[in-house]
Amino acid sequence: MSVGRRWAVVPQQEAPEQPVQKAQGARMAVLIGPERGAVRYVTRRFTLAPGGRIPAHRHEDIEHQQVVVRGEMVLTLDGVERVVRPGDAVFIPVGTVHAYANRSLEEVEFLCIVPATSNYATEWLEELSGCAPVGEDTAAAVERG
Repeated sequence: MSVGRRWAVVPQQEAPEQPVQKAQGARMAVLIGPERGAVRYVTRRFTLAPGGRIPAHRHEDIEHQQVVVRGEMVLTLDGVERVVRPGDAVFIPVGTVHAYANRSLEEVEFLCIVPATSNYATEWLEELSGCAPVGEDTAAAVERG
């Protein structure tokens, strides 16, 4: 990472991806946040595999700004489905129930910018169960039971 007095350049390989809690086929990497000098916002990159989903949830104190970088997905906002594509920008107000589904055959990538806060809370409203994680060998998942 290169850091100046007020700037940082973060190469993609320096932002490791982690699985998204309660989701299938979803990964997230924190690109920029307080640890890199940005004290007001956190920029995260989400990747959603074909067939991947992030279940319905909301944040009572956090709003989101998102931009689709590549791929196409269905974003559900307060029960209304919207197809979003590269270049589309999305604003998700505080308390909005939202969910993500990649119904395409291509991976989806989007950026999500949220305020930097110590009280980031997620209320999960849907549970994904009974399915193998996306991208996992189905036989291995069945064998595990």
